[in-house]
Amino acid sequence: MIVVTSKYLVPKGYTGITLFPFVFVRNNVLAANPVLINHERIHIRQQAELLIIPFYLWYCIEYGIRYLKYKNGKTAYRNISFEREAYAHEHNPDYLKQRELWGFLKYL
Repeated sequence: MIVVTSKYLVPKGYTGITLFPFVFVRNNVLAANPVLINHERIHIRQQAELLIIPFYLWYCIEYGIRYLKYKNGKTAYRNISFEREAYAHEHNPDYLKQRELWGFLKYL
């Protein structure tokens, strides 16, 4: 995982974004935030499990389905299985040590 600080590469309204193997965060304070970094580390694992490109395809398709269901972009985003897993475990620094393969499936 390579952390890059750049307010220009992170979409407005977000603090960070993971594009394997990079984690882009808005500033140095966020780069030092252990909860945010753990959240993004979970995404790194998810992306690696799905061999990167399928992760992005699944992410976009699931976002579209959630958007049709909720009619709200932020609600759709928060209900993507990858995000639900990451948010549920971002405060647990040991989560990836005990996480089962394809753990995000529990959040579909």
